[in-house]
Amino acid sequence: MNASKSPVVSTKEGQVQGLVEGPVFVFKGIPYAQPPVGNLRWRPPLRAHAWRHILDASEYGPASMQSRQDCIDSGGGDPGEPSEDCLHLNVWTPKLDAGAKLPVVVWIHGGAFVIGASRFEAYDGSPLAMKNVVVVTLNYRLGHLGFFAHPKLQEEQPNGPANFGLLDQILALEWVKDNIAQFGGDAGNVTIMGESAGGKSVLALYCSPLVRDRDLFHRGVAMSSYVLAEKPLADARYCGEAAAQRLGLDWHEVTLEKLRALPAERFWPLPSDVNNAPSPIAGDSVLPLGIRETFQAGGQLDLPLIIGSTTDDSSVVTSFGIDPATILEKLGGFADSIRELYGAELGDREIGRRMCRDFVFTVLPRYLATLHASRNNPVWRYSFDYTAELLRPRSPDGVRHGQEIPYFLGTTEVSPPNQGFMKEKDKLWAGHMLDTLVRFARGEKPGHMGGVEWQEHTVDADRLLRLAPTVTPETDFDKVILDAATLFMPLIDAFAKPKPPKMPRGAAAGDTRSTASTSTAAKNKGRPQATP
Repeated sequence: MNASKSPVVSTKEGQVQGLVEGPVFVFKGIPYAQPPVGNLRWRPPLRAHAWRHILDASEYGPASMQSRQDCIDSGGGDPGEPSEDCLHLNVWTPKLDAGAKLPVVVWIHGGAFVIGASRFEAYDGSPLAMKNVVVVTLNYRLGHLGFFAHPKLQEEQPNGPANFGLLDQILALEWVKDNIAQFGGDAGNVTIMGESAGGKSVLALYCSPLVRDRDLFHRGVAMSSYVLAEKPLADARYCGEAAAQRLGLDWHEVTLEKLRALPAERFWPLPSDVNNAPSPIAGDSVLPLGIRETFQAGGQLDLPLIIGSTTDDSSVVTSFGIDPATILEKLGGFADSIRELYGAELGDREIGRRMCRDFVFTVLPRYLATLHASRNNPVWRYSFDYTAELLRPRSPDGVRHGQEIPYFLGTTEVSPPNQGFMKEKDKLWAGHMLDTLVRFARGEKPGHMGGVEWQEHTVDADRLLRLAPTVTPETDFDKVILDAATLFMPLIDAFAKPKPPKMPRGAAAGDTRSTASTSTAAKNKGRPQATP
């Protein structure tokens, strides 16, 4: 697409100039924070310094530090050359009019909190912008640089953060609040959306006390979040100590100065047993309680929410170190009950696949939706089951993890796997889907999808909308299975957590680990590893 320079836009930090791409103005790589390097590593992000020149916003900024090859192999895309200086965001808008007051959608990418970037084709904001929506995508710190705890860090910042990546997301939302009007957006009408780790981020932002009363967003869409619990802070500190030891810093001599002096690329590839992924950390100032515990206590933000999963989200479980064919044998005495639940004739592999889908992904939307609705919050559930007709033979088990994203963002025709495979009826269905999300972003109810009303899930009415070729309202969707999955959530927490890393001999005699850290880690034996 031919592009010309956009008009110059003034932000709180300085002027920016992007590109004009057809009917859309695009601004890429705008820094919303100072580079989190050197002494700013493992600190809350600071607003970007003001600049005097006109910032060229025609290219994406670098992705967060990660394994570039792992990201490519995941099927998400190529994040480009990553950098620790990664805190940039991108804006798409149809109008550069401060009085336009268009709805704003902020997209938070997934990737198990260890991979991903805002630059992927599936996250292109142009289709939504052409629906009179301002779109923002952002990078945030990942892996050990984004989610990290260590006793020395606790000494430096008592009761401070460990979820630095979530703090990045919050600061990006502050940037939106301060600047988005200059791009035609309404800071009083912001929707946050994300899938997988991005969906978990949306839920974490609903739960963080640091967001409360700051009017940073007004509704959310949490796609394919997973039931896996947030890592307790004590366990995260233990992982931090083990990571330092793996990087050659003996327990008795480690300091934050030495840790901060390590080149960022040294943290990749550390083994998965010293990684906090694929969830944030519970117990710090950003997320004092886990997501489920916060919803149970009624401590989440009282805002509208769309939440759901896909029919083959279990396609990603192998990334968590889980082979569906071995699930039942690991369940011991519970295995026969699970076979009876699904029907033994399916065979253990298929039962394991469905169990991973239902017990890890499908159960969480219903569980949280009911808790959210109990506070009189509007909440809509979905099960996504639409694949372009030409691609259906490749997806016999349903919609794979992440393949719903282009339908939610309107990018089916410009990104894989749908690009070049969309028939007219697929385009029509995708158009209805996008219109439904745009209504929600405007502050309305989702309304009708393909002529079918999307009714709210309530405490008394277990409802969802099956987003399939024939859109179908469901009541008590898979009730028996999801009731069982709800009871199994504590077991899933234990089953999915990695076993603790080994510490060097003699460390326990004189190190600075808290008793809670050591005792908690000692309980986590015999658990499979969890990786992105």
